[in-house]
Amino acid sequence: QVQLVESGGGLVQAGGSLRLSCAASARAFSNYAMGWFRQAPGKVRECVSAISRSGGSTYSADSVKGRFTISRDNAKNTVYLQMNNLKPEDTAVYYCAASRLFGVVTTTDGMDYWGKGTLVTVSS
Repeated sequence: QVQLVESGGGLVQAGGSLRLSCAASARAFSNYAMGWFRQAPGKVRECVSAISRSGGSTYSADSVKGRFTISRDNAKNTVYLQMNNLKPEDTAVYYCAASRLFGVVTTTDGMDYWGKGTLVTVSS
C-alpha cells in the first residue's frame, strides 16, 4: 500500500506560480511511475504531467506545456509540479498518483494509488 500526500496548493493571482509536492510512503518509490492529474468542477479528471520511474521521461499536456514542470527526487520519495504563469483555467483540485506500470503513465486507469488532492485556485 502506498500513501500519497499532496501539499502546496492555494490561491494565486493569474500569472503567478505555485509548486506542488507529493510525498510518498512507498518503500521503493523509484518502482513507481508518477503523475499529476487535475479535476475542475463538472469536468473529467485529466493528466497534467507524468514522469517515469527514473525521471528520465516526462509528459506534459498541451494546455500546460511550457508552463508546468514535473520532477522527482527518489531519495526523498517526493514528486513535484512547478506551475508558472498560472491561468484561471488551471483552477482545479490537483491529485498525485502512482503507477506500477513502466514508462510514462497518463491515464487514470493506469494509476494504482491516489492522494486526496490539493486545491489550486487562480484568480483573474
